[in-house]
Amino acid sequence: MTIFRLTRQKYAHELSGYVASLFGNRWNSKGIKMIYAAESRALAMAEVVVHITLANLPSDFMMVEIDVPDSLSIGTVERTKLAENWNAHPFQYFTQQIGDKFIRDQEHAILKVPSAVVKGDYNYLINPIHPKFKKLSIKNASHFPFDHRIFNEN
Repeated sequence: MTIFRLTRQKYAHELSGYVASLFGNRWNSKGIKMIYAAESRALAMAEVVVHITLANLPSDFMMVEIDVPDSLSIGTVERTKLAENWNAHPFQYFTQQIGDKFIRDQEHAILKVPSAVVKGDYNYLINPIHPKFKKLSIKNASHFPFDHRIFNEN
């Protein structure tokens, strides 16, 4: 399986989870390393676009393709098991608890979670400290120019 990550060029050739640990996000607390990826290029883009504007759009985004071997076990968080406001913005503490537990428990290297941005689509959380993490690899990283019509305010 291939999953996708849209990131700045300086982070495109590493999978560390360091940046997510600096601030915390929907699925991880500050100090917890986690790598966020998506099931498609379009979802990876949507997950980034909700956080930027045309005025602060960097020109160095890269689309990273991550190879996940079929032999790797993937956990799943079912949407039906989440509280009604799980996808609120700003994010809720209980989603961070789910992600932090995923990292601590080491049961899976990857956790499939519903997207808060695109209903019905899924993101993949990667545990960079899992023993089988090294089985993942970056297949490709290519420049990703945004179509500026995405930011059209008309």
